Amino acid sequence: MSARLLLIDDDARLTGMVGDYLRAAGFEVSTAGSLAQAREALAHSRFELLVLDLMLPDGDGLDFCRSLRGDPRWRHQPVLMLSARGEPMDRILGLELGADDYLAKPFEPRELQARIKALLRRLEPKLDGDEVLRFGRLEIDLAARVARLDNKICDLTSHQFDLLVVLAQSPGRVLSRDQIMDALKGHPLEAFDRSIDVHISRIRAVIEDDPKNPRRVLTVRGAGYVFARKQDADAD
Repeated sequence: MSARLLLIDDDARLTGMVGDYLRAAGFEVSTAGSLAQAREALAHSRFELLVLDLMLPDGDGLDFCRSLRGDPRWRHQPVLMLSARGEPMDRILGLELGADDYLAKPFEPRELQARIKALLRRLEPKLDGDEVLRFGRLEIDLAARVARLDNKICDLTSHQFDLLVVLAQSPGRVLSRDQIMDALKGHPLEAFDRSIDVHISRIRAVIEDDPKNPRRVLTVRGAGYVFARKQDADAD
């Protein structure tokens, strides 16, 4: 599936040109001309990356980025910030407020495409030749069907391991209980129906340093669960 992007900029000519260029490169692109439209799009769809302009007619991109980072639903949403203000302090402030990358206007669409691809690659879970997903101190060995924390095997049932894999293969994306159930098709229904929360609790008990304050599997109230992209202070 191609990556879904939301391009947030009030310059219709720019969004039209850049949107067409990125679609030709294989991305699914939606556009928003204001922060209100961006919030509406986020409320109804999931995006792998936001391309966010700094100055919009109904608000400031920096404030919007700050609000995203303060909301559990979008705390881990990747953001590439655009700005006609290319001063170093603007770039530093944007990155400090949670943007994952920053590109000054004017820019070549080819550079934007390259930055988007590089950012998406960097945010993907690390997968080595033995099919091991790595998230800081946590490793999920798909071939051996074991999870390890600090190189110690985690005590998970087969169902719990499969549930952990479903979450870990979509880091940063909120998955509803229905989406999790759909991904787990083929398992006996009694293994998961009405007990997703119980399985999550048991997974947290073995992969979290503090299960009551999880940093790996997060609850998004009213929406579902999200597997955090960045979990340990020393993670890459």
